[in-house]
Amino acid sequence: MDVPRTVRAALADRPVEGAVCLEAGAGVGNTTCGLLDAGAERVYAVTNDPEHARLVRDRLGTNQQSRASVLEADVRALPLPTDSVELVTAHGLFNLVAPAELEAIVAEVTRVASPGSHLVVDDYEPLPEDAEMRRLFALENAATEAADGRPAVTFYPADVLRRLFVGSGWTFDRRATLLDPVPWTESHVRAHVGVARRAAERIDGEVGTGLATAAERTGAEIRSESAGEMYSLAFRSSGGSSRTRQSEGDGAENASGRRDGR
Repeated sequence: MDVPRTVRAALADRPVEGAVCLEAGAGVGNTTCGLLDAGAERVYAVTNDPEHARLVRDRLGTNQQSRASVLEADVRALPLPTDSVELVTAHGLFNLVAPAELEAIVAEVTRVASPGSHLVVDDYEPLPEDAEMRRLFALENAATEAADGRPAVTFYPADVLRRLFVGSGWTFDRRATLLDPVPWTESHVRAHVGVARRAAERIDGEVGTGLATAAERTGAEIRSESAGEMYSLAFRSSGGSSRTRQSEGDGAENASGRRDGR
């Protein structure tokens, strides 16, 4: 299976072999493939996108299918028992999560993680002020917020996610850089233009037309760019049940503030 180097790097120092794993927000299954390739006993790949679920199933070979379960579900309500998973990954998940949804996802991931488990969270730092991609993401978010009431993309600093998980009882282990700069290729640019355009088409009048036109023009001007950083955070469960970990975390540190192929 073709596993991106960012996935291999993020998993390299984690005890994957023989573990029961969860890929929260499976996307096209890059981390599911990485976990299986590294010897995971079982992988639960969870996505709320039926097309992504189909792609992950089609991607798995016969040998891998017996060790993987693709579940169509919301990460805020995982169809898994409490304390049932030994390693949780969230590779490129949180940039697609709106601020109001963060705490529910953190709580649910914590619930299913067993005592002594590991957690890997990989995502993107906010782009530099001079990055051209910021203009495209701003247009994309303007369109989706007007059409759907939520942003399409939110880049959380690593420290924000670290505080959220530590506040839920996890012990911070390490931070690593996976990409610096991040290559936003022509296919990435086209994909984000497409999201903006489709959202704009659901907005009546000149506002929708203007956003669609601006997104197309901005994408054509950018074409591709290398900017920003992709990071990897690793945590360990501090032991005890998920309920105990969350209770202890409430007093440990206040969690302030609140899929692309890499």
